[in-house]
Amino acid sequence: MRALYTAAIGKGCILLIVLLASTALFLAFSNGANDNFKGFATVWGSASLSYRSALILATVATILGGLASILIADTLVQQFSGKGLVHDELASAPSFALAVGGGAACTVMLATRLGFPISTTHALVGGLIGAGLASSSGSLDFGNLGSKFLLPLLTSPFLSAFMAFGAYLILRRARPKPTEKDCICLVDAQPIPAGDIRFVARIHAECKAPHLVVETEEVCDAGAEPVARTSFTRLLDGLHLFSASTICFARGVNDAPKLAALLIGANLFSGTAAAVAVTAAMALGGWLLSRRVAETMSLKINHLDTSQGISANLITASLVLFASRLGLPVSTTHVSVGSIIGTGAAGGTLDLSVVRNVLLSWVATLPIAAGIAFAIGLLA
Repeated sequence: MRALYTAAIGKGCILLIVLLASTALFLAFSNGANDNFKGFATVWGSASLSYRSALILATVATILGGLASILIADTLVQQFSGKGLVHDELASAPSFALAVGGGAACTVMLATRLGFPISTTHALVGGLIGAGLASSSGSLDFGNLGSKFLLPLLTSPFLSAFMAFGAYLILRRARPKPTEKDCICLVDAQPIPAGDIRFVARIHAECKAPHLVVETEEVCDAGAEPVARTSFTRLLDGLHLFSASTICFARGVNDAPKLAALLIGANLFSGTAAAVAVTAAMALGGWLLSRRVAETMSLKINHLDTSQGISANLITASLVLFASRLGLPVSTTHVSVGSIIGTGAAGGTLDLSVVRNVLLSWVATLPIAAGIAFAIGLLA
């Protein structure tokens, strides 16, 4: 009889571990589906790339960020294992991690299917609260909850909106109009007087050193064949793609350790193995189920142009990478959407009804995740 009891306990532990690993990977899959396209939302929204091309670049950048998190974001792993928010014994329990992951995963997947870009970080915090309360009403450290979790989450979207508002106004002034000098050419000949098309074809043989010419497209088209040619517009488009890739990289850096913490905290995987598994699940979810959230962010919140996209992306990438390095659990979603709202407010292109619905989904995220985690915690 004792042997049967021991075997049953052993099978129960194995089942709990399998459930926990499956839940953590499902959460990573859901996170990828909801978050994968957020860096490239401005790129598709401004018609700089097709949806498929943007999706490919977003997925690659996310994978690179997830792998890089192994080296530069270990503080986030410690925070989202629950240590500091609940006592260490509870944080290391597989049942606690199962409740946290289950609450967050169900919430994120529900929002993804409805097309709402919510925060996985926010859902995880809700899961931590619900799972902690299910264990004991006195197990939560509300001081750490406010300072280390809720404060960065609540302030980051306002900060990003304000910074993106200013960045867009500056970039809009700096970007040349189509009729202005937009073409940049490197030519061997002596540059012609500005705007003097009659002398475009004149070449001064005695001058062999290359010269940089900044003129209108019309003047450059009529001139001698340049050694190299580009334009401010093309440079800004390249900057837009770079900034979008940086956001997806930053998201991988910031999100992978939070999700890997569920596996590491319960002593199921090493740090490297957990990060690799979570990154793969994030990439798969993003590849398969990004479309609905992408449509909301790219086409509905704000009618984006390239200048708005660059402004929003640069602010988002800077804030998320800075927060990751400091171990602050900001939400890439909150920062990214806040930046898009900020540029839309500056450009007068916001759809306020969509913004209202997105904000309401943010308000609902934490209590829904907490409620689901609480129920799982009581059953686990």
